[in-house]
Formats: sequence, structure tokens, C-alpha cells
Amino acid sequence: MVFPMVLLRLADWVLYQLLANSCYRAARKMKSYGFHLGYLSSKPPLQPSSFPSVTKCDLEGRGSQTLVACDIHRVLLRSHSFFPYFMLVAFEGGSILRALLLLLSCPVLWILDHELSLRVMTFITFCGLRTSAMENMSRAVLPKFYLENLNLHAYEVLASAGSKVVFTSVPRVMVEGFLREYLSVGAVVGTELHSVGCYFSGLVSGSGLLVKHRALKDYFGDRKPDIGVGSSSVHDHLFLSLCKEAYVVNNEEGKGNPSSVLPRDKYPKPLIFHDGRLAFLPTPSATLYMFMWFPLGILLAIYRILLGILLPYGWAMALGVWSGINLQVKGNVLEEKSEQNKGVLFVCSHRTLLDPVFLSTCLAKPLTAVTYSLSKVSELIAPIRTVRLTRDRRKDGETMQRLLKEGDLVVCPEGTTCREPYLLRFSSLFAELADEIVPVAVNSHVSMFYGTTASGLKCLDPIFFLMNPRPSYYIEVLGKVPKELTCAGGRSSCEVANYIQQKLACALGFECTTLTRRDKYMMLAGNEGIVHEDKWRKCY
Repeated sequence: MVFPMVLLRLADWVLYQLLANSCYRAARKMKSYGFHLGYLSSKPPLQPSSFPSVTKCDLEGRGSQTLVACDIHRVLLRSHSFFPYFMLVAFEGGSILRALLLLLSCPVLWILDHELSLRVMTFITFCGLRTSAMENMSRAVLPKFYLENLNLHAYEVLASAGSKVVFTSVPRVMVEGFLREYLSVGAVVGTELHSVGCYFSGLVSGSGLLVKHRALKDYFGDRKPDIGVGSSSVHDHLFLSLCKEAYVVNNEEGKGNPSSVLPRDKYPKPLIFHDGRLAFLPTPSATLYMFMWFPLGILLAIYRILLGILLPYGWAMALGVWSGINLQVKGNVLEEKSEQNKGVLFVCSHRTLLDPVFLSTCLAKPLTAVTYSLSKVSELIAPIRTVRLTRDRRKDGETMQRLLKEGDLVVCPEGTTCREPYLLRFSSLFAELADEIVPVAVNSHVSMFYGTTASGLKCLDPIFFLMNPRPSYYIEVLGKVPKELTCAGGRSSCEVANYIQQKLACALGFECTTLTRRDKYMMLAGNEGIVHEDKWRKCY
């Protein structure tokens, strides 16, 4: 009976809001502002502020003070609309159909007022969504986009305070994880969502959308917080008037100002791991382009896969570049030959599952790649030989020794991919197996879809990568490691692995870490990333 009651409640609310209330407000907007698209962006109206700019705030000596921030978008974030973050949840946590529905609602959202548009986006995004999916989103997907859009000036003020509280009208579950984990915010007060069991209903709780100045009074009582930071909108002025000091983030200090961009080296925590397929911030226009590209992208990915499977190396490379793949190759790619009766061991940095395929194409010779958890689909479409390892050091060592006797071998000692400019810890097993080791610096770049995932379907990884309009690959063969720097020269396997990791990092401009595959999967997927053979149908 719960679900029918939710539908009845929703129908009653929609009829009242859309027919009795929103039409009147829409008419007023059209009369006052016409069709000026800058206004029709679901953001509160602005007026000249009597409060000083956030850039005027003195950051010294505030370690013992309490700071409150009013909302995350248009204050802590440079983006003026929260639509892209709802779209991320709809696409990554929900489905492509949910994302399409949210995109189709944009004309309606532009007409509705700020409060009602927020309710509509919340309903479309969260109705029927698992609470566990939102937990994964807040941990693995959203932080990357929040960090890239942090307002430098607002962040510096926030970081200078000892105690931090954020009041926001957006759903608390979308921002709390990031604010606590990355910005050390002590408390997050936001709009609460109604749930039924382990699913969201899409409705806000009985208290409705958060009214920020009321929530501040309820939280602090008669006590006034030391500093308040908000936007120049009318809605924030009452909130800021309740603080001892108040500062605003003006439009010129927001999205369009390069000086407000937070540099990567000033991130509160390094951004090393993140998940999700979308490589861009899905604004309405960017999302529309993505959906228009999607059918063509699937056909293009199939065409590129067939090139690698059916054609010789030279033809495959030429036609692949003609199809839009940007391939950059450096080093003596045709001169690496073994001096013994064994193949050459190529040691690569790991960016996508296609690393060995692109290396084999650039070298114009067949290679064998060893993998841990390649999906059956990826094995089927791979144009090179792939051999599974077991994570048993002795058995894997014997397998790789046998493969080296048969020909050249490619290994990725990080054991998993990393999207950001970091190298994970290298396994030292490869250093014990061969004295002729060739490091290969590999990097890739995409503009629309990531070709890796920790919690999604790994069988789709190569397809998503090849769906990008202009995916790029950079491959640099660095030359053989001198014999005196290998195990044959008296070095330990760990020393050899660390030396090669540092050499690859230097060639790519990356940073070395001691993080492992287990660290990545525990953070992004809540497991150790170990796949059992009887679960291959899940494409892990």
C-alpha cells in the first residue's frame, strides 16, 4: 500500500504546484524577463549586496572561529546551477533512460522557480534509486567534479576556520560525503529525502526543502556564528545577517573568473581514484551533445574494434588514426630484440585495457598480455593473445616464464588502471623473471567517456573508450633497462620495480605512490577487486 499512497501524494502535489502555482509564477517571469536565458537557469534572483566580497576576508587568526557557508553551489562551487550534479547521479547511479528524462525536463525547469525546479530534479533523479547507489556516488564519482569546480576564494575562507558548518537546500546525501571527507566540514544541514526501505521515493521529507536562515537559528539558537559566506542572491541575505561577519561570492568571482579556479596542487586531498563513465561536467548543452553522439559513437566503436581484429598492423593504425584516434608514439619501437632465447618483457604503465593492444599495433608485432580479471567479452574481441593470472605468485611466475620462452610479453605491474597522473605501486614479480626489460610509458586521454570502471560492467570498458570522438594514446618506449640495474646485476626485485616506476613517472610527468589495487577497489567499490571464476557473467 505504500507505493500507491506515494503516487497519490505525488499526483496531488503536481496538480497543485504545476497548475495552481507555477503557471502564475511563469507568467510573471515571462512578463518581467522575457526569454532571457541567463535568468531562466533556476537560480535565485540577484541584487546588489551590502556585504563585502569574500576576497576581502582576512584569513589570519581564525582557527578558533566557527564558519557557516550558505549552500554549496554558487558559493563553494563556481558553477551556478546544480543540474550537472543531479545529472551525474541520474546517469551513473541510475540509468541512461533516467538521465534522458532529466535532460528532457530542462524546458520545464527553466520556467519553474528555484524551489520547484529543485523538487522536480530531485524526484526525477532519486525516484526508485537505491540508497546504496547514492552512497557509492558520493564516495567514488561526485568528489572529482566538486574538486574541479571549487571556488578558490570561498575555499580559502572555509579552510581558515576551525569549526565549519554548511547549510544547503540541495539533498544532503549528495554533498555530505564530500564536505566531510575533503573539506573537513563538521556538520552538514541540508534537505532530507524520503525513502521506502532501501529505495528513495523521490520526495523530500515532511519538513520540505531546507530554509537556510531558519535552519541556522535552529542549529545555533541564540548564538551567532563568527563568519558567514553566501551568494549575492536575495535568499542568502537574511541568512548572512544572522552572522557576526558576512561575505558574499559575487558573479565575477564565480565560474567565469580564471582566478577563482582551485589549482590541483591546492586540493585539500589528492584526487587519485574516482569512478563513473562521464569524463565531462554534464551541463544541459553538454548532455544534449552526448545523447546526439551516442548512436554514432557505438557504430564508431564497433568500426574501430573490427579494424584491430581484421586488418594488419599498418592498415589498422592508419585507418584508426583516420577515424579520429590521436596516437602519439616515441622511442625506438622497432629495435627492441632479445639477445637470448627468450622474448622481451615490456613493462607498461596502466591506463586502460587497450594498453597492450595499442603497444602491439605500434610495434607491428604480436604480443601476449597477462591479465587478472579480464571479462569474457574483452577476451573475445581482443586482437592479441591474453592469458589469465591467478594471483598465486609461484603459479603466475611459472606462467610468465613459459610465455617469455614463446615470445614477447606485456605486463602492467600496477595491477589495475589509474585515471589521474599517478602511478600505483609496482609488483616486483616481473623483475624476477627477465633480465631484458623494456619500460613503456603509456598515457591516454578522453573527452566524453572513461574506458575504465571499478563498479560497473568491465566488459564495456573498451567500447566506451572507443566511443569517444577523439580518444588519444601516448606511447613512449624508453629502451632496455641496463643489465646492472636488473636482478642479474645484483639488484633486488623491489629495487628494480621501484626504479622502473620512477623512470616511467619521470617520462610521463606523473607522481609515484605506494597505493595498490586493493586500495583502489576498497575506496571505489567497497571490495578488494578480486573476481572469482564462477562470477564471470558479471563482467568483472
